[in-house]
Amino acid sequence: MIDPFHLEAYGETTVNYNRDIEIFPVLNTMFEQILGESPYKSPTDMGVNMAGNCIVDDEAVCAAANQEIIRRYYAALCNQTKGVGSAGEAYKIRLLMKQSRLKTSDRAVIAPALKRAEETGAPAAAIELADGRIITGKTTNLLGACAAMLLNALKALANIPKEVDLLEAAVIEPIQELKVSSFGSVNPRLHTDEILIALSMSAVTNPTAKIAMEQLPKLRNTDAHATVILSETDTRILKKIGILLTTEPTYENARLYRK
Repeated sequence: MIDPFHLEAYGETTVNYNRDIEIFPVLNTMFEQILGESPYKSPTDMGVNMAGNCIVDDEAVCAAANQEIIRRYYAALCNQTKGVGSAGEAYKIRLLMKQSRLKTSDRAVIAPALKRAEETGAPAAAIELADGRIITGKTTNLLGACAAMLLNALKALANIPKEVDLLEAAVIEPIQELKVSSFGSVNPRLHTDEILIALSMSAVTNPTAKIAMEQLPKLRNTDAHATVILSETDTRILKKIGILLTTEPTYENARLYRK
């Protein structure tokens, strides 16, 4: 809230916590009774927050904060779709976005992901690398969109040509057979954890796969967007890698629970 006491005392507009502002008259009276006069004219005078002194690039901080607002907006929409969040949460963040003049299009990975999904007629994903390149992934018979995106991003970072397959179908298909026949999964496509395990095993004998695996740390703090709500497995793995993920607030199909 705007600190009205600071505005009155100094003619300067500052922001403070609503509870601090509400309780200040009581605290001020206590100081007057104990000391004879209060050493503070406003709650802002009492502030000891030094975080602002750590900001050396305000433009970078503002840009990061804006991206966090958009990420939280998508998280709120997805929670609402999942039934674990309220419409009010998303509404409040939408108001904040409006005040900050933010649009979902300000998140660079959203448009490429949606475009890829429209082109293929299936779920897609996009990731923005540290150098600004945006890499997409599409759903195939072998891979989910995020698994494909992950492999494509690793190839891009390692300067491996797009036409080079890091994993041959002969490596992926036995894993699919195990999932469907032994584990009873209805989704034969590989998740991100399964594709990374397969890639790490291939890296033992395949130098190209080894080079790709070595790029994994470079994905930390990159932004990604998927056009459908992901499985808990994919969400967890991408978070462990350090990828800042958002998803559209919709499921791939009517099944809420998939194996």
